[in-house]
Amino acid sequence: MVLNKVKTIGKAIQAVATSDPDTRVRRLYELADPEKQFAHRTTRYINIGYWKDGTADPDRAGEDLALELAGTAGFEPADTVLDVGFGYGEQDFAWLRANRIHKVHGLEVSPRHVAGARAQAESEGLRDRADFRVGSATGLPYPDGMFDRVVALDSALHFNTRGAFFTEALRVLKPGGVLAAIDTIPLSGATPRTDFRSSRLSLYRFSVPDANWYDRHTYTRRLLDAGFTDPDVTSIRDRTWEGWYRYWTGLVSDPEALGKLHPEAAREFVKEWSDHRRIRREVDLLDSVTVFARKP
Repeated sequence: MVLNKVKTIGKAIQAVATSDPDTRVRRLYELADPEKQFAHRTTRYINIGYWKDGTADPDRAGEDLALELAGTAGFEPADTVLDVGFGYGEQDFAWLRANRIHKVHGLEVSPRHVAGARAQAESEGLRDRADFRVGSATGLPYPDGMFDRVVALDSALHFNTRGAFFTEALRVLKPGGVLAAIDTIPLSGATPRTDFRSSRLSLYRFSVPDANWYDRHTYTRRLLDAGFTDPDVTSIRDRTWEGWYRYWTGLVSDPEALGKLHPEAAREFVKEWSDHRRIRREVDLLDSVTVFARKP
């Protein structure tokens, strides 16, 4: 166990030490062992979730956030969709099932995540409607005007930069096509990223480029600057960060619920949440937004 802990610390140091933002994000998201991370889960969503009244678990909240993005984007059955930074692709399968979109293409910096999504597409018989590949959000490997919708679920904050992603999204969208996202940003652009010192939220300190650290009013201007029209950036933090905090602080004080976690994951979880007051202060600095914009 000591050896495993040393290896994990070494990987974390290696992750934050690299100067390449894409590599840093990939390494940080690959620190967790998925077999342990999702041992108590029925899905592999890694977003913060959309916590409706009565939502009892991160699987339901994760899917509800994906469906919230589908509603923001206005998915239609004939749509060809590009999902950038798709994680393990859980939302893509939800959209294929619930929204019955024609086809989804997914781009992700982590080969591990791509392999997992491809395996699920194979097992569900969806290889002809779901194409997943490794790539960067700022160099989309697709021709001009290919997509009806380009979406990013809780991922665009990591892109280097979000503005470069906007430019690429505009290029690959059809005229009249939609860019939609659910994104995490600071409530105030004046908040230093160094304020995030808890191990649970240090992701925002180490894996968000400085150029992406702005509030929702600046977000709207950046969409206009990129050439989009009809931008709408709306806060949903009361249904995201607030519910996320309530759920996980409740779990850490529930021995029965902790007992359902993989033992190693439970130990790490309790350690992460030991300073829940600091996490509360840091959550109060963050916003979560739905984003909509249209290509002229």
